[in-house]
Amino acid sequence: MFAGAASTHGAAVAGNPAALLQVDGVSLEYRTPERVVRATHRVSFELHEADRFVLLGPSGCGKSTLLKAIGGFIAPVEGEIRLDGRAVTAPGPDRIVVFQEFDQLPPWKTVRQNVMFPLLASRTLGRKEAAERALHYLDKVGLAPFADVHPHQLSGGMKQRVAIARALAMQPRVLLMDEPFAALDALTRRKMQEELLELWSEVRFTLLFVTHSIEEALVVGNRIALLSPHPGRMRAEINSHGFTLESQGGAEFQAAAQRIHRLLFDEPVAQGVAR
Repeated sequence: MFAGAASTHGAAVAGNPAALLQVDGVSLEYRTPERVVRATHRVSFELHEADRFVLLGPSGCGKSTLLKAIGGFIAPVEGEIRLDGRAVTAPGPDRIVVFQEFDQLPPWKTVRQNVMFPLLASRTLGRKEAAERALHYLDKVGLAPFADVHPHQLSGGMKQRVAIARALAMQPRVLLMDEPFAALDALTRRKMQEELLELWSEVRFTLLFVTHSIEEALVVGNRIALLSPHPGRMRAEINSHGFTLESQGGAEFQAAAQRIHRLLFDEPVAQGVAR
């Protein structure tokens, strides 16, 4: 259930041809007015079909920056990101991002139109087929009865379900989720975690999920990458497929959470690289 943490410390991915996504020794940087700051340092991991892979680490460890790089929005300064064996160099419909903000849905479009929009804009489907697929995925997230309302008529959790339906309607190779439930209250957050796992059980999409919550990582992920504080380095990878929402509060779950906390914070790490 909770396999030993195998430290990677920036070791290169071994080029497994069966891997869907390969992050191979990736370093990312961003510029401030004073300097260039390293966000991640030689991070490596692999995703396989139907993985629920979680990037877990404290604020500032570069996990969201890494997600954006996988989305094709940021170029690595070192290393390479490959999808289906091909280098990621730009955004594409094979990688769709769901953010935590509730205002990611154009307010003038209905729920159905919001889900249809990327299908039409990318010319993936015609209008009739896009409408059918939109309703299909809205039904998957339990929102088919709300297809013709506007986003301002929905709760925060419902808006996130629309965003998930819109992403899945594109049938991406990898669904990227950047702390999608962080702004929700505790009860709604738990409900969204439950619904995400139920949806995954039915659709079996490949998920890369960013969080700074240890408990959420254990529940959502079947594998967890632990990133050290700034700059983010791969501290360990954990197998967590044996835990469920019902596991929370149990002795084994709490022991796993405490062990992850020690791995994240109790070992000395290098300070941020700046130049």
